[in-house]
Amino acid sequence: MADLKERLLPPKPASALNVREVANRPSASGRHAFQGVDVLGLKKRGQGLRSWIRVDTSGNSQAIEVDKFTMMRRCDLPARDLRLLDPLFVYPSTILGREKAIVVNLEQIRCIITADEVLLLNSLDSYVLHYVMELQRRLTATGVGEVWPSEGSDMNRRRGSRNFDNVFNNSSPDYLPFEFRALEVALEAACTFLDSQAAELEIEAYPLLDELTSKISTLNLERVRRLKSRLVALTRRVQKVRDEIEQLMDDDGDMAEMYLTEKKRRMELSFYGDQSMVGYKSVDGASISAPVSPVSSPPDSRKLEKSFSIARSRHESMRSSESTTDSIEELEMLLEAYFVVIDSTLNKLTSLKEYIDDTEDFINIQLDNVRNQLIQFELLLTTATFVVAIFGVVAGIFGMNFEIALFNVPSAFQWVLIITGICGVFIFSAFVWFFKYRRLMPL
Repeated sequence: MADLKERLLPPKPASALNVREVANRPSASGRHAFQGVDVLGLKKRGQGLRSWIRVDTSGNSQAIEVDKFTMMRRCDLPARDLRLLDPLFVYPSTILGREKAIVVNLEQIRCIITADEVLLLNSLDSYVLHYVMELQRRLTATGVGEVWPSEGSDMNRRRGSRNFDNVFNNSSPDYLPFEFRALEVALEAACTFLDSQAAELEIEAYPLLDELTSKISTLNLERVRRLKSRLVALTRRVQKVRDEIEQLMDDDGDMAEMYLTEKKRRMELSFYGDQSMVGYKSVDGASISAPVSPVSSPPDSRKLEKSFSIARSRHESMRSSESTTDSIEELEMLLEAYFVVIDSTLNKLTSLKEYIDDTEDFINIQLDNVRNQLIQFELLLTTATFVVAIFGVVAGIFGMNFEIALFNVPSAFQWVLIITGICGVFIFSAFVWFFKYRRLMPL
């Protein structure tokens, strides 16, 4: 990893080192000159140069510095597509198929894939370096000419008419082009990264939720709140990647647009076909620049040229339509494999969210139970206060300033306490029976 960083990082010019040494050198007054100003960085930002990592079809990588307009002309991309790769902006995951390139923005992997190269923003992020290393390993291990296993005798019989083309042009539908290999590594890196984050979240979430169910505290509730916020953000990112892959799978036009090698081969065949027609005309003795009179041209040569052109156009259209259909199937199988992976990750997050929701419901039920117990205790306490208030009423009555014969009886005070206590107990028992009868308290 360290060797790859040193190899991919662009070398620092000597002028930049001298400027920084002068900037860090203290002056006579003890202050640093140009403190807080990076002159080289300002110049580079003014020019709009960006460092890119270029990986070709042979697996060779190098660091290049290209400005925005040069990259637009090089890959034939509009400016809005390059903004998707800008690390200063946060855009959702996107896969765009253009005429000569595929724009990929999947988590940390932001790259431009063409038929001949992959261009990534030069970043020291470990996932970007792992992407470069994995792409180099796959390109150098098996080469670009790797083929997939056969899909059955029926498919081979259907493709038997194109065996001659496969020998010379290596245009078999089982052939995985360079852009699909780079796209596969990008999808694998993004899906692996999201799945690892989901696994880490699961490992952290389940013990915390179990602890919360056993002990409800402010600290545990705050930790669960942060966990749920991370879960919602991760679910949104995974859902966006899943929707992007599903949208590509549902649109055959977008998938056909991403087959860059096939489009490049058609352009080359068309160019070579035009050159062969020009050579045929020149051999036939006709001038290319001067207009040819239809009277002076031999009728047999015109008929032969016309029939050859019609046959060649029909052959090219049939072969391009068949290869386009096969490439769509090929790309669809590739996208479907990673759609299953990202859908599995989304199911994990959905299950975790449901577990959090169930935990919240369980905690709410526990809190409601505690609240009901407090209400019942408050009801009993209110009833007991009412019974005790009866003694206060009796004491107030006998505290009046009047004289009766009951005051002269020695045991009158005891009988008053006994009768008042019996009445209080009876009234309290009556209230408790009423509460149980109305199911306001558990039996």
